[in-house]
Amino acid sequence: MAQVAVTEKQPAAGLRRRADAARNRARILEAAQDAFIEHGADVPLDEIARRAGIGNATVYRHFPDRGALVRGVVLEVMERAIGVAERAYAEENDPFEALSRLVHDSVNWRIGALCTMLSEWTDLEEPEVFATKERLDTIAQTIVGAAQASGSMREDVGSDDVFMAVAQLVRPFPGASYDSLQPFVHRHLQLLLDGLRAPARTPLPGSPQTLEDVRRECLLSRAARRICRQ
Repeated sequence: MAQVAVTEKQPAAGLRRRADAARNRARILEAAQDAFIEHGADVPLDEIARRAGIGNATVYRHFPDRGALVRGVVLEVMERAIGVAERAYAEENDPFEALSRLVHDSVNWRIGALCTMLSEWTDLEEPEVFATKERLDTIAQTIVGAAQASGSMREDVGSDDVFMAVAQLVRPFPGASYDSLQPFVHRHLQLLLDGLRAPARTPLPGSPQTLEDVRRECLLSRAARRICRQ
């Protein structure tokens, strides 16, 4: 009987350890996201451990270096966005309302503050990052395409146009905190959404842009600055 009791306790202990590890990982990612938004991706990892209420060793056990932690935050944010988008598309009868819900919810997952990390710290060709981004792109394009097919959204924009505009609207002014936007950001997002409705009042200049276009321009700009400093 004693042997049976020991055997039964072992799986339970393993489950508790896995549950504790999952909770610690979630706390690290939440603390890291807040710290990155406030101070940038160079914030000391000790500060992230302090915010998470855990030891430095626990942070390094889950994320061996800063790049791994940034990657974890980016993946977590994209997964959250995918979940929001899929629920909105499934629950809203009007696809434009699904888009509106996704745009307003983007404030909660802080896309604007994290875009810099996506472009500077994350390898978009890394398999898991690439696959997650593809899933996010697919559901976003599905929502935008459905809204355009229903006649409620102008047809001269792409999904990346929408989310680049959102990213710019929810990014704080230089020297200001992210929270300083909260009193009026939803007002400005609604102005953006009203501008996306059909029929369009004014044709847009240029053609729909993609996040890859922006990433390429950023890389070219940084390369030019390095040449100038030399």
